Amino acid sequence: MPVPKRKRSRARRDSRFANKGLKPQAFTKCPNCTEFILPHQACKSCGHYKGAKVIRTKSDRALMRSEAKKIQEAKKPKEEEQTEQK
Repeated sequence: MPVPKRKRSRARRDSRFANKGLKPQAFTKCPNCTEFILPHQACKSCGHYKGAKVIRTKSDRALMRSEAKKIQEAKKPKEEEQTEQK
């Protein structure tokens, strides 16, 4: 009957069981946008957590920039008229 030549170290023996406790991650759906998210995390696509908006998303920032640009363009002609009148 075969017998091992050397004693197997504790580290080598225990490393076999190191990944035994891993389980697949659970995903939930965001109640606001139905995007898959990790539990107890804010949604990255809409920025909601427990029914409240908690973070500004990339699309929110882009929308604010475009609105600010429109306001700035609307003010520009008025400023040009004032300089022409002087």
